[in-house]
Amino acid sequence: AIQNSGTPAAGSGSLKRRRTTRFIPKSPDKILDAPDLVDDYYLNLLDWSKSNILAVALRQCVFLWNASTGATQKLLETSGAGNIVTSLAWGDEPTSNTLAVGTHSAEVQLWDVSVCKKIREMTGHRSRVSSLSWYSNIVSSGSRDSAVHHHDVRVPAQVAKLHGHSQEVCGLKWSPQGTQLASGGNDNILNIWEARRNQSRFTIGRHQAAVKALAWCPFHSNLLASGGGTADRRICLWNTGNGQCLNEVDTKSQVCAVQWSTHDRELVSSHGFTHNQLILWRYAGRGRVHKVVELTGHQARVLHMAQSPDGTTIVSAAADETLRFWRILGSPTRSAAKLKMEHSSRGLLGANCIR
Repeated sequence: AIQNSGTPAAGSGSLKRRRTTRFIPKSPDKILDAPDLVDDYYLNLLDWSKSNILAVALRQCVFLWNASTGATQKLLETSGAGNIVTSLAWGDEPTSNTLAVGTHSAEVQLWDVSVCKKIREMTGHRSRVSSLSWYSNIVSSGSRDSAVHHHDVRVPAQVAKLHGHSQEVCGLKWSPQGTQLASGGNDNILNIWEARRNQSRFTIGRHQAAVKALAWCPFHSNLLASGGGTADRRICLWNTGNGQCLNEVDTKSQVCAVQWSTHDRELVSSHGFTHNQLILWRYAGRGRVHKVVELTGHQARVLHMAQSPDGTTIVSAAADETLRFWRILGSPTRSAAKLKMEHSSRGLLGANCIR
């Protein structure tokens, strides 16, 4: 484990710095086996709900793991040979018990997890649904047909279609305020859309490979991180108010996913070829980031990440068919000494299977 000193405060817009010392374990807190996790860079198969339920897609099934109790259950299995689950995403309030599931057969299904029941099917895409993102009652879907669809789950009709890509839309994220939507595609394009507009505000071709990794900063409303695939390997930091690239970092590896910390000015990236690692970065302002630590252990590319609702833990899902839980983010309620003691007492828990 290492210590991280001088992390800036996470208050919105604040540039003040506070001295901190935080225990950052370099081994996972827990490992779960995830057999049949599909090794496809363009899919999005992992999400963690505000009610502490982890959802993961394993071929044609979706499994739920209750992080509070350790209980596992199968939510669904799609019908039709080869109709794998290609994306999933938990709803925001007031739909936080709703899981959206995209399929190879171009459907978006909505499931009420509190009763394990499918409540709606939405069609319209012409190919697999590889990305999903929610804001309030709006669920947006990105597809290999290159389109983005908006659905308001309160009404039966589709709300809007967005056309800004020429290939698969593999990255899709609403901003926390719901005012902007970022979409990334296999055409190497990053689009920034304004809510209730069907024309992209910015169409950006800076990346040299597919743009799947997207994450909005929780403490700056117009700050977006994007990551490119194997031929690019860069993380770019964007001011989406004016479309300016504030900074870019060559990570030396395919960028698969990015997550911002909700407690500190930090972000985590996960990677494929060549190192299959996670990297914790400190955000220093004005787009600048500094590497804090690299975390290794996965034996294949780390395709997906999600963050626990308390903001302390990142779970990574890799093509080695394991989920690893890394308790590497700060906590507003636990001291550095308590975090270190908890990690030592828990140790590396025995691997369990999520299904």
